[in-house]
Amino acid sequence: MHTLPATDIELAAWLRLSLAPGLKPAALRLLLGAFGLPEAIFNQSPEALAGIAGEAATRAVLAPSSPDFDAQLDAVIAWRELPGNHVVTLDDPAYPPALLTMPDPPPLLYIKGRLDLLHTRAVALVGSRSATPQGAEDAERFARELSQAGVTIVSGLALGIDGAAHRGGLEGVGSTVAVIGTGADLVYPAAHHALARQIAMQGAILSEWPLGTPARAANFPQRNRLIAGLVSGVVIVEAAMRSGSLITARLANEMGRDIFALPGSIHAPLSRGCHRIIKQGAKLVETPDEVLEELGVSRPVATKAAGGQAVLWDGEAGWRNSSTGLASVADQPDSAAAPASAATQPELTAAPAASAAPPAMSAEALQLLDALGHAPATLEILATRTEMGDAALQNTLLQLELAGQVTALPGGRFTRATHG
Repeated sequence: MHTLPATDIELAAWLRLSLAPGLKPAALRLLLGAFGLPEAIFNQSPEALAGIAGEAATRAVLAPSSPDFDAQLDAVIAWRELPGNHVVTLDDPAYPPALLTMPDPPPLLYIKGRLDLLHTRAVALVGSRSATPQGAEDAERFARELSQAGVTIVSGLALGIDGAAHRGGLEGVGSTVAVIGTGADLVYPAAHHALARQIAMQGAILSEWPLGTPARAANFPQRNRLIAGLVSGVVIVEAAMRSGSLITARLANEMGRDIFALPGSIHAPLSRGCHRIIKQGAKLVETPDEVLEELGVSRPVATKAAGGQAVLWDGEAGWRNSSTGLASVADQPDSAAAPASAATQPELTAAPAASAAPPAMSAEALQLLDALGHAPATLEILATRTEMGDAALQNTLLQLELAGQVTALPGGRFTRATHG
């Protein structure tokens, strides 16, 4: 082991515990409760450790650290020295207080950006990676208005709804926190490099995974547990029946957080997960104000104080408990392994949903059908989403009407035709 300053010796002990294979967070909490700091745990006899946390935890603590531990420690110390980077341990006053209400808070957090955001009132806004244009617009609008009321927007940096939520959050005083399923030195998916840079500058990126940890499907449900832990409510915007967002909702409900869902068309596949959790007791919301009202936040709740810091939420009120009685929602793993292709325009984060149109249609017709989503839209909205000229837009809409794919509604709105 290196000769290290005292703070680095403490960090080394925390890092060893966080990397100890097979040491469950609940057992680690017992040991910390009994002996205080990690260095004290390593100084105990096997009998003393086993008496508190059992044989398996004792074996995990006393196992020799891996041969590359010194290199890992050097990498963590070097990463922490970079501007804006923080390594926060469970006993640090900067540790997010909301996570301490979880049964298994991570011993070590890697954070890029503003630590103060982890001590504010926060809401998670999550949903499908293959969001519809309407879903992405709703997510961005909800996030922007909640953030303008001083609420921090938490999401998972995935494509689709998550990306839209972060963009909306960045526009308000509440800003945004991205909880990621890789090491804090990596960005996944690669399409969100620019967004991640902006969040690191104006918001915060948080990971519990060791530096260098790549994207693995198994990490994402655990990432969802941290999203649920950080917030006092979760808003689901679009979700299929088997969705990582529903895992987040279930975990949040088990922690006593409030669950909200946006309803959608009965014909839209990405409304089904939302409708399912509404049936199970989640609160149906149509406006950001309904979420603010339920959480007891009046707008505007916060203004930028000196130095651009958001005014902190007074935690004495405690976390609101959900009285929804939401049942277990999903036990399916989050299918996060393969990134979907993302549109590159900053205002459109959604990968287009698969179109139900026959293959003979023109590219413009397919683009317009995707832009239409599953909710009625006006010509102005469609022009914004597709960036088509007026003549092209009118011609394409006429083609789709003649093909029986689109129906014109009163008030100059258009909707997908329902078949069968």
